[in-house]
Amino acid sequence: MGIEITGIGGLILLILDIWAIVSIVGSNSTTGSKVLWCLLVLILPLVGFIIWLIAGPRSAKASV
Repeated sequence: MGIEITGIGGLILLILDIWAIVSIVGSNSTTGSKVLWCLLVLILPLVGFIIWLIAGPRSAKASV
């Protein structure tokens, strides 16, 4: 028996996970690191997002 996230909570988690993946892909990390972070977020959506939020790579800031 697992935890099910449905409804508005599931939609919010989906949006946050997509934001995390876009941020990971846009970061300056190595390709291998990006793949591992994306897999973590995709396989464990809630836990992976929390771990990424704390320790993951951030997207590169555009300089003007």
